[in-house]
Amino acid sequence: MDFTQNIKINQVTEATLVIGMDIAKRTHYASLTDVRGRILQKAFPVSQSRTGFETFYQRVLEAMKEFGKTDVIVGIEPTGHYWLNLAYFLAERGIPLVMVNPMHVKRSKELDDNLPTKHDAKDALTIARLVKDGRFSYPRILTGMEAELRVGATLRSQLVEEQGAVRNKLIRWLDRYFPEFSTVFPTFGKTALAALECTPFPHELVTSTTEDLLHLYRQVEGVKSPQRPKVAKLAEVARISIGVTEGLVMARIEIATLVRRYRQLEREIATLSDQLTELVRTSVEYEWLSTVPGLGDATVVELLSEVGSFSHYQHPRQLLKLAGLTLRENSSGQHKGQKRISKRGRKHLRALLFRVMMPMIRHNEAFRQLHEYYTTRAQNPLRKKQSIVVLCGKLLKMLHTLSTKHVAFDAQRMVKDIPRLGEAV
Repeated sequence: MDFTQNIKINQVTEATLVIGMDIAKRTHYASLTDVRGRILQKAFPVSQSRTGFETFYQRVLEAMKEFGKTDVIVGIEPTGHYWLNLAYFLAERGIPLVMVNPMHVKRSKELDDNLPTKHDAKDALTIARLVKDGRFSYPRILTGMEAELRVGATLRSQLVEEQGAVRNKLIRWLDRYFPEFSTVFPTFGKTALAALECTPFPHELVTSTTEDLLHLYRQVEGVKSPQRPKVAKLAEVARISIGVTEGLVMARIEIATLVRRYRQLEREIATLSDQLTELVRTSVEYEWLSTVPGLGDATVVELLSEVGSFSHYQHPRQLLKLAGLTLRENSSGQHKGQKRISKRGRKHLRALLFRVMMPMIRHNEAFRQLHEYYTTRAQNPLRKKQSIVVLCGKLLKMLHTLSTKHVAFDAQRMVKDIPRLGEAV
């Protein structure tokens, strides 16, 4: 489907029933209009339930018959996750669902009554009139493996975030009771967690020999060979510790709870990551995406969970827009504004591309040379951050080509448009 503005406008004809819906947690509101924005039925409530959806569907069919409409289009303003149930219900019945930008609703709601008032019925009508003007986008209703990847990747992100919160609590605990611990163990590896579980306080280390401590740590599940030099160093710094010595009974319970939760999250993240990797390897696109040096399985999982299948996009520009990497400019008259990325899109996808690009520049020869070229060329050299933004867009375009044309990564073809790099790779 062509996603240009004209095609969107032409999609709404005289035979189209245009429905705007204001989404809420319990009760939505729907407003029925025609192609010119004339109200056919005033806004009415739609309950977020099977009965409510079925009643709404029957009302739509009756309205189409009453007003002589053969097509219908439903527009919504996305509100959290509350629209998903309705989206799948409509998809099962072949009713197209589109989305309008919440900012557009906010800025255009005063056009009819010149009042800044806001209520559900008014928003539903505003949404319907934006839809008939073609000011909407097409949401991706995920199914099959794409839906599994999105749910799994979201869960993994939440677990990683929770693990970070637990890590911060461990650091806070150490700052109070054993501030010297981090000078020996800057990260929470197996030996560090064993030490916190068995001997969390400095005075417990002072009264034990290195051999006793090693033997004690080996009893902890998963710790086979504790790091002897670090254990000895930990006992040494414990002698000069300035840690708090009050409230140790409850402090021991606190650290034991935090260590257990940290280990549990480690196991859950590892298990979920393996399941997601196994799932993504069954996709057709994995074969081609995995040929890119510096693009690991974890990155492929996150990438496909954000964009779905690359085959859904007719042109790479759609991916750039999805990631918010399209350029915006504020210019007027003789003033020439600076170009910046729009940041209108999936922020998690944009953040993922930035995280991926740093190791890509180090481990992928083609991207490394492109980065060097962009930052050192004689005319219009880019700053390092600008170059990374450009390369993020180039990565999306390249991945789209690999996935849709079913070809492996070729560094020579990637840099062939730049003469002095074409011969170097």
